[in-house]
Amino acid sequence: MSKRSITTLDLLSKKQNGEKIVMCTAYDATFASILDAAGIDMLLVGDSLGMVIQGHSTTLPVTLDHMLYHTAAVSRGASTAHIVGDLPFMSYRISVEQALTAATRMLQEGGAHSVKLEGGQDIANTVEQIVTAGIPVVGHVGLTPQSVHAMGGFKVQGRDVESARRILDDAKALQDAGCFSIVLEGIPMEVAADITANLSIPTIGIGAGKHCDGQVLVCYDLLGMSGDFKPKFLKTYASLREQITDAASQFATEVKSGSFPEDKHSFHAPKPHLVRTNSSDDDSPPETDPEKLYGSPA
Repeated sequence: MSKRSITTLDLLSKKQNGEKIVMCTAYDATFASILDAAGIDMLLVGDSLGMVIQGHSTTLPVTLDHMLYHTAAVSRGASTAHIVGDLPFMSYRISVEQALTAATRMLQEGGAHSVKLEGGQDIANTVEQIVTAGIPVVGHVGLTPQSVHAMGGFKVQGRDVESARRILDDAKALQDAGCFSIVLEGIPMEVAADITANLSIPTIGIGAGKHCDGQVLVCYDLLGMSGDFKPKFLKTYASLREQITDAASQFATEVKSGSFPEDKHSFHAPKPHLVRTNSSDDDSPPETDPEKLYGSPA
């Protein structure tokens, strides 16, 4: 009997039972399969792919079509994790109709189970309309990368009482609009603790301290593949960048030296004695007739 995917109700019950939620980003079927097998509860197909996959300095160049492509790949690779598809920059801000169309495509074409939107009170009406249409929504407050220029860079938010109160109000507005979970990014742990205590839905933290109901990290970051990117909130659990570099270097060395591929890595013709090759004392061209090389088809 195949396993079922984790649902929004499953995730809500985790908060009620005091069980932490584990979320990780994924951008392709291979990583989705690996992370799913590891027991990750939620796979976020984040617009962070603009930075870690596409090589941009922000998430702003990512389009809805980009997100749909990667979300569909992740949905094919995962079997039990709840898949969250990020709605990218300006794909839900122009109108409610635009937002509904983007969210619908994320489920229909991308295979996501829910969508994520950045913003607070300013998008509460949009969130409510998406939820009313039957599409689960994850909110995202605090440091919101799609507003990086308005925020003056990737800076911690909520350091003073006024901004902390605004983030709490944003989170409450999203809960009231129907979000089943909210990502808290780049805020002081005390503020995150206060928000978490004031909400009945789970909070997922990244750079928001230990008091959130769950945690999320970018898969490339936690696996040590991101080079010099080492923010304070990040803990790496492997050093794959070095291992991959060493493996690729060894491959290059063996190819150049001729030690790879060996005979055990090669295929052989059924009648290799029929194959002719040039030699130093034979200037005739090599045989190219398939029937002479391998015999007539059966």
